[in-house]
This record gives sequence, structure tokens and C-alpha cells, in this order.
Amino acid sequence: MSTIDIPGAAGTRSREAIATPEEAVDRLAELFNAATGALRASVERFLDTGAPPTPEERLTFRYPELTLTYRPEGVPATSPRAFAKFAEAGIYTTTVTHPTAFRSYLLEQLRPLVGEFGATIEVGVGPQEIPYPYVFERGDELGRGSATAAELARFFPTPLLSSVGDEIADGVFEFVPGEPRPLALFDAVRVDYSLRRLVHYTGTDWRHVQPWILLTNYHRYVDQFVQWGVEQLRGEGAYERLELPGGVRLTRDMDDAEIEARIAAAPWHRFQMPAYHAVAPGGRGVTLVNIGVGPSNAKNITDHLAVLRPHAWLMVGHCGGLRQSQHIGHYVLAHGYLRQDRILDALVPTDVPIPALAEVQVALQEAAARITGDRGEALKRRLRTGTVVTYDDRNWELRWSQERRRINLSRAIAVDMESGTVAAQGFRLRVPYGTLLCVSDKPLHGEIKLPGAANAFYERAVSEHLRIGLAALDQLRSQREGLHSRKLRSFDEPPFR
Repeated sequence: MSTIDIPGAAGTRSREAIATPEEAVDRLAELFNAATGALRASVERFLDTGAPPTPEERLTFRYPELTLTYRPEGVPATSPRAFAKFAEAGIYTTTVTHPTAFRSYLLEQLRPLVGEFGATIEVGVGPQEIPYPYVFERGDELGRGSATAAELARFFPTPLLSSVGDEIADGVFEFVPGEPRPLALFDAVRVDYSLRRLVHYTGTDWRHVQPWILLTNYHRYVDQFVQWGVEQLRGEGAYERLELPGGVRLTRDMDDAEIEARIAAAPWHRFQMPAYHAVAPGGRGVTLVNIGVGPSNAKNITDHLAVLRPHAWLMVGHCGGLRQSQHIGHYVLAHGYLRQDRILDALVPTDVPIPALAEVQVALQEAAARITGDRGEALKRRLRTGTVVTYDDRNWELRWSQERRRINLSRAIAVDMESGTVAAQGFRLRVPYGTLLCVSDKPLHGEIKLPGAANAFYERAVSEHLRIGLAALDQLRSQREGLHSRKLRSFDEPPFR
């Protein structure tokens, strides 16, 4: 292991040459633990004694930095893989947070970049300071003593919006010749920002989020997911536990009475978008997030889930059917989106197509056939493929005279308020996506949600719909290597997925 001095934003700093991906992640963890430990100890000392950190101490409050150098000799290596490859020769770098938690992801990226492309690895202390709130898990640790947030901000790094952004993911970062290129879509500051937001919105530890994600817009899907999760704990499958909002945990060794009591006590109502996690080893678990209604929520939660680099997120919720031939309880498999949500127009303009992903479409359709038992024409009568309109206005029906022509031109078959946003976010943030909706009303044909009819529909349809989503994730999990589509990556992508 050799040491190299390089110029950087924080002056001259050292990087160590590392031989293997495994050693690199170990070294990143050592540097991260040392930096966060020093920062935490310094803040606690300040709260107890009022003694601020010295300038030398503050220099240690920095994220570790990972650098890869790719200098091919002869013909550059190529790969059909969508990720873990280089667009061109050069130096690539990113800062890293929580390397132990992200170990599997980091190794999945590093091993082919080193083994197939011959990249060399260097690890060192980066230029980005770690904001002091990010090294305290609960936040109430900062409540002791008389120090105010303003006083802490005088002496310790704080979260600065000027240092958090999606310029890399959105392709608007400024590449300076001779400077390193980005190695990943999100740097450490951006990741830590979202990890804290996830805890705030979902009411669960971000470490519990599983790489296979279902998003829904109705709480009744939560009830069915929890019931399904308990069934998994009672069976002999891979699922180890169920994590509920507010730190509530269900495990295999609990009896039915304890499980029911814990479910009833879970304070899900305190959180804007509560999340539920069926945890399984080896990245095989499933997370369900009740994102509520509307494109703002859909963008908000996917902005933050994306930093965990999930393998897929699927929208399973309710929609209004727009065709006479549809019935309450029928399914809509979206293959296109008429995006009237407006929330992403500046980031992903509406003239940019959001492609359907073949692997996801096939998985959803086959899962529907397997769970419903219908095939061929029988399945076609219950499941229709087409365009979904996603609005930002729940009362779009009040301007039907203005909207009817656009809907007709698009040949849309359903309307909702989240699916187009979820798909556009998946496209933008390189997360495989898909949509399977269930028709809960037909606003153009006088079939609206009345309490009695709605309850009967919910009892009959929600359980089946959820299980179709879960079955689709099962199928995608079995073919993960081919899931991460090159459709989601541009010509000058960072090497990391």
C-alpha cells in the first residue's frame, strides 16, 4: 500500500493505493468510522464543556474518498452490462458515506471495474466535510447543555444546500478537463441528506429499506402487506423479520397475540409516508411505502430512495378507468405515460420518452396470470395494457371539456396522480420501474366510489393486487443480472450503477 499526494479542494491530501475491492471498502470504513467518531466526540465535548474543535481537529471531519484510474493499454475493454464499466479512460472519484452498510453495492461495482477493466484503486480523505447532525442517530443527543444550533454551526460543519444536488444524475455537472470525473451518481453529502429524509418520512431506519420496492397510494395495501409478511414469518421462507414504522419489529419467535399487539401499537400515523420492510438476507427483501396521493409525494420519496440504489420500484395503486369495457377491479399495465403531473418538466421534459422496460412488463403480466389464474383472452379481459394519464390535480374531472381532446389523442386507458412521476423518476435516477394499477372507479362513465361499493371492491381486489406485485418482484429477483437496462443510461454515465 503506497501513499500518493495530490492537489485538491482542501489543499494537498493523501490517497493510498489499494490492491483489491475488498481492501478498499475496508479502508473506506476505517476512515469513515474515524471521521465520524472524531466529529461525534468533538460535538459532545463542546456540549459538555464549551470547548470548540481546533482547526487541526476540524480537518479530520471529512468523508473518505474513493478514486479509480482507468488507463487501458491497447484496445479498451467492453461489456454488455449496463453498469460497472467505463465510458472512456480517465480518473473517476466520489466521496462515500456508510461504506459498511453499502458494502455489497460497492463490491458489486468495484469488482468488474478492477477485474475486467484493470482499474486501479486509491482511497483517502476527501474534501467534503461531514455535517455534524449526520453522526447522531436520534438527534436528541444534541439537546443536552445550553448550546444552540447557531453556536454549533459556528464551529462544526452543517448541512448546506449549496453542497447537495443532483447535477450528476441530471447530467448538468460541469466537467473540467484534467479534473476527475464522477464515479457515482450521488456523492456522500447527497446520500446522507436523503438517508435522513427517509427516516423522517417513513418512520423507519433507512438500513431496513430493501432493494425491491413497492409503492402504493392506499393504506389498505399496507394491511395486506403486513398480513402477507406475518404469513412469511410463519412459513419456512427466507424472510427473517418485519420492520414497521416507529421501530416496531415482528420476528418468527413471537406468538400471534404479541404480533397483533405490536401491529396495533405501530405509530404509522405519525409519518407522512410510512414504510414496511419484509427483511430477507442477500438483498432479497421487499419494502412497501405508502406514498399517499399526488406527484409531489411520489417525487419526494423516490428522490430519497434512489440513493440506496434499489433494483426496482413498482407502483401498485388505484386508478380511474377511462374505457367503457373496463370494470371495477380490472388491472392496467402501463406501457406509456401522459405526464400532466408537471413536477418534473424541467428535469425530464415531457418530450423525452419514458420507455417501458421489457423485463418489468413481462414480469408484471406473468405475475398477474399466475395469481389470477387467467390466461389468454380471459387475462386480456381483466388486464389491459396502455397509456396512463398522471395529473397533479385530483379534480381534473371539473375541466373535462378542456382535457377530453388530450386524453383522446393519447388513447389513455386510465388516470392517476403518481404513476407517471414514479416512472419518470426511475428513468431519471436509473432505477428500473413499472406500474400495475387497479381500476377503482370509472369517472367518465358514472361509476364513482360510493362507500359500500368501494369497501366491497377493496376487500376483493387489494389482496390479489398486492400479491401480483410481490410475485412480479419474485420474478425480477430471479433475473436480476438482466434487469438493469441500458435504456436508463446515457453515453457518458458514471461507472457505478
